[in-house]
Amino acid sequence: MKQLWRITERYYPWLLLLLGVDCFCAIILWISDIQAFQTLIGLLVLTSLFLFSAILFVLNKRETTCRELFRDFLSDPTICNEERLLSAISQEEGESIRLLASVLQEHKTESNSMADALQDYEEYVEGWAHEAKTPPLSLLTMLLDNRSDEISPPPLQTKLDYVRSQLQEDVTQMLYYARLKSSTKDYQFEDINLNDCLGGEVLEDYAPLLEEKQFAILNKLQSKTVYTDRRGLQFMLGQIVSNAIKYSSDSPMLTISMIHSETADVLSVEDNGIGVKKYDLPYIFQKGFTGDSTDSRKKATGIGLYLVKKMADDLNLRLEAASQWGGKGFKIVIIFPKLR
Repeated sequence: MKQLWRITERYYPWLLLLLGVDCFCAIILWISDIQAFQTLIGLLVLTSLFLFSAILFVLNKRETTCRELFRDFLSDPTICNEERLLSAISQEEGESIRLLASVLQEHKTESNSMADALQDYEEYVEGWAHEAKTPPLSLLTMLLDNRSDEISPPPLQTKLDYVRSQLQEDVTQMLYYARLKSSTKDYQFEDINLNDCLGGEVLEDYAPLLEEKQFAILNKLQSKTVYTDRRGLQFMLGQIVSNAIKYSSDSPMLTISMIHSETADVLSVEDNGIGVKKYDLPYIFQKGFTGDSTDSRKKATGIGLYLVKKMADDLNLRLEAASQWGGKGFKIVIIFPKLR
């Protein structure tokens, strides 16, 4: 109906022209003093209205068909759709459509090439990350775990352990960055014991870095479970712990707790580090954001918390952050919605 009204508005001058012709004919008939004047003028007006309605119907049907064909052509600019559209429009319009078709084909080719290149890049990054983790990192881990007595002096072992942990974090970060950008996901949702996930896996991976900073860990979780993807949650917690290590205070402490509500389980990870300034807090999850340029943040990449936010979005989790600048700590809250 709206389309018909728009066409009527577009062509109403022709209706006025027809009615003007009718008025002229009516004047001629009235001057001629024809006895059947009233009958003829009514028939003349009705004929004009019928003719205009028929023209509107044909034009509306034609424009609807052209619009559908044009939409099909834009969504898939193949030769078949192009020929169908050309058969429904005028020759002058056809020249513009042929030009548009050539441009769309070029863009489609470029888009396909970029998509293939991006997929190749993602596969390369994932492959490189796996190759870096096995065997180099695995070999270094095996030596540090099983041949630590052969590595002397002890400070050398500590340094190697630190390098291993830092390298493993960088490789893991790169791997998950590639996965989050990938079009395919391999998440496996299940009930996860937070103590096993955090204490037995995440904190163990970061043990050398935590020991070097002499972190005190206060775990208030007890036996809590959440329903999510294990590897995704491990990655998120690992990045949060890494962030706490990077910006720790002189007597660092990490507090992990959880509260329950009717609609969600809320996991809190809080440190007593330098914190984040109030005006920087809304931007900490943005890619590349590092905040102020103090000595503690000169080497920041601004990628860790960005990846945490992306992973949380993928797993349908919510993140909240709170902090006070000046050694009063930083807290990140992960909200797990309860299943209904």
